[in-house]
Amino acid sequence: MSYEKLSRDILDLIGGTENVNSVVHCVTRLRFKLKDESVAKTEELKKLDGVVTVMKSVGQYQVVIGNHVPDVYATVLKVGNISGVSENNDSSSDKKLGLGAGFIDMISGVFTPILGVLAATGMIKGFAALILALGWVDATSGTYQLLNIAGDGLFNFLPIFLGYTAMKKFGGTPFIGMAIAAALVHPTLATLNTGEASTVLFQGTLFESPIHITFLGIPVILMSYASSVIPIILSTYVTSKVEKGLKKIIPDVVKTFLVPFFAILIMVPLTFLVIGPVSTWAGSLLGAATLWIYELSPIVAGVILGGFWQIFVMFGLHWGLVPIAINNIATLKFDPVVATTVMVCFAQVGAVLAVMLKTRNKKLKSLSIPAFISGIFGVTEPAIYGVTLPLKKPFIMSCIGGGIGGAIIGATAGKLWMMGGMGVFVIPAFIKPGSGLDMSFWGAIIAIFAGFIVAFVLTYLFGFKNTETKENTEKTVEKDEKRKHEVVSPLNGTVLPLSEVKDAAFSSEVMGKGVAILPTEGKVVSPVNGVVTTLFKSKHAIGITSEDGVEILIHVGMDTVQLDGEHFTSHINQGDTVKAGDLLVEFDMDKINEAGYSLVTPVIVTNTANYFDVLSTNKEDVSTNNVVLTVLGY
Repeated sequence: MSYEKLSRDILDLIGGTENVNSVVHCVTRLRFKLKDESVAKTEELKKLDGVVTVMKSVGQYQVVIGNHVPDVYATVLKVGNISGVSENNDSSSDKKLGLGAGFIDMISGVFTPILGVLAATGMIKGFAALILALGWVDATSGTYQLLNIAGDGLFNFLPIFLGYTAMKKFGGTPFIGMAIAAALVHPTLATLNTGEASTVLFQGTLFESPIHITFLGIPVILMSYASSVIPIILSTYVTSKVEKGLKKIIPDVVKTFLVPFFAILIMVPLTFLVIGPVSTWAGSLLGAATLWIYELSPIVAGVILGGFWQIFVMFGLHWGLVPIAINNIATLKFDPVVATTVMVCFAQVGAVLAVMLKTRNKKLKSLSIPAFISGIFGVTEPAIYGVTLPLKKPFIMSCIGGGIGGAIIGATAGKLWMMGGMGVFVIPAFIKPGSGLDMSFWGAIIAIFAGFIVAFVLTYLFGFKNTETKENTEKTVEKDEKRKHEVVSPLNGTVLPLSEVKDAAFSSEVMGKGVAILPTEGKVVSPVNGVVTTLFKSKHAIGITSEDGVEILIHVGMDTVQLDGEHFTSHINQGDTVKAGDLLVEFDMDKINEAGYSLVTPVIVTNTANYFDVLSTNKEDVSTNNVVLTVLGY
């Protein structure tokens, strides 16, 4: 599927490429860092086909796309002729961020590009640990050794990968960062030891004492930088500043090779002499301090992290814990903190399953099925934004289930021994390499089932009420006519339920409730008295706000945005005041059909959440004088 039009529309509505400092993506959303967020047209973005919702958090403008976000991301970079992080994305663009927001933004920019492959290699290592624990292979077998190497490779050389992403984030040349990182993990370092290492016990953890060599007579403290996080991030930050200074004083004719020459020549010794040892000690202290705080009450920590993790993820705040987890695995060889959160997705799918089994709403039931499946594999945005969050209480129940699951993991001393995948793929990460299936593993299994069952039972019993029957609702409407808003059909045609629309953005009702109409005439008229709030350049979609505040979107056809206005004629402009029955747009049905596009037209109330319910007509065929939707106020 082509995402070129969607990508162009997104870029247009966020203020164009010139308003983008950087853009990265995670599992389901584009994460823009904009120069001026006030320029972005958030409400129009939310109405785009293919956009689930828009969120603003910790300096990021997040456009939630769904599972196909990697394809949209690649197309955004292509059509906008931009890189993931722009060349001018230096610290000056961070000044308007607060300290906490700036830190979260920095961490997400450094780690987001590698998280997918980091999770993938962690899954391979977890699989190797699982088959070893089950006795399917021997620890000395070539099969186990190769799988373990495949899983360990990235994590062992993690500084090189972070050298690239961190330098790119800080506005420097990524390959200079990689060169410095490669020096930190050079195999020759292991042969430079001039004495035997001793160990120091700190907070129950053993740390190796430093061994010295000299550089120009200055003692060098040799440490292991494999799998480290903090040293390379600090080093690349300083390197980016050094590189900028060098570019100012070195002539352009020799800048290509002399800038990296001096940058590496300066920064490799400086990193080994100062930055590396100091940041390594800081990382060790951070790991020990994290463990000390966690051990004050693992159960309370599990309740808090497990219960609030989904909220952290929604606002991007979880990025503050990601580097801590990676640092813990590098320094302590395990992480107990993020371990309390990895089963939260199962609490979410437990709530979704309860909704799916209990609801009598066919559209909600059909939406719950794919949300449940993707949630099992750790992708919970469809469940959160499509099912539980709109219903409110199921989301709360899933948070309760997450808190209980987190408490169980804390109580059973659950630990992540590697950075695994998400959902069911994270389970092997609880297996300690070479130790078999211990209580840490079984505690995680118990927590998964407990979180799932608690969220399911609470949601099924108390989480939501089925919508009233049409007969009862009609009686309610008769008692209070002032709260009823009628929307007449904007088209002549045949009425279809939204669930039959072959576009998840409409069929899932994420954008709002309504109906679909298969037109018999190529004319769109206003369904209400109101104002034209949105008219897309392609003329295929019109947004109208009625005098009573009902927001209506009329979307002519499926994927007709690709026609870019061809075969459409507009008779109004954005901002015009219209009356019910006024001609808005004409379209050539035959030519659109010949071009291969469906003419099924969703008519939806985009601010459905502001009302008690939106009822659709019982008629099979409607004309422009028939009421097609009845909006019920609270």
